[in-house]
Amino acid sequence: MTFFEITDLLTAQFDQGLTANTQNPQPYLTVPTERLVELCQFLRDDERLFFDLLACVTGIDNGPEVNTMEVIYNLTSIPYEHNLTVKVVVPRNAEKNRLPSVPSVAHIWRTADWHEREAFDLVGIHFENHPDLRRILLPTDWVGHPLRTDYQEEEQYHGIKTK
Repeated sequence: MTFFEITDLLTAQFDQGLTANTQNPQPYLTVPTERLVELCQFLRDDERLFFDLLACVTGIDNGPEVNTMEVIYNLTSIPYEHNLTVKVVVPRNAEKNRLPSVPSVAHIWRTADWHEREAFDLVGIHFENHPDLRRILLPTDWVGHPLRTDYQEEEQYHGIKTK
């Protein structure tokens, strides 16, 4: 199934809020955050699509100037050999001192567990209803999220120079 066929099917099912972008070499579908779980469940369960593999979840910080973050999901249907990229865009700092928040899809694809924890750890995106959202690559007492564009590295970590 092509990107356009998948997009037509999803647009018919989820009549509003989906935006297709075909300007890039890899087209993608932007989904409202509040429709993400419903859409992902459909992508996995619908027999015409059967996206059985969540290959990657990527968190991107667009910086304080743009004031948004993105979460990108790369999906594959192994038996049908088609792919889809889905993106959600969230405000960078929805509320003061709170991380941007996206619903977890770990209950749909088990691989999301690790990927969401990585995005939380490095970029600082909170995944609502994640079964075990804690740091996965950095120590538990690490301050901040190092892949944020405004990250300020500490001079020392437990007496070890970091710079």
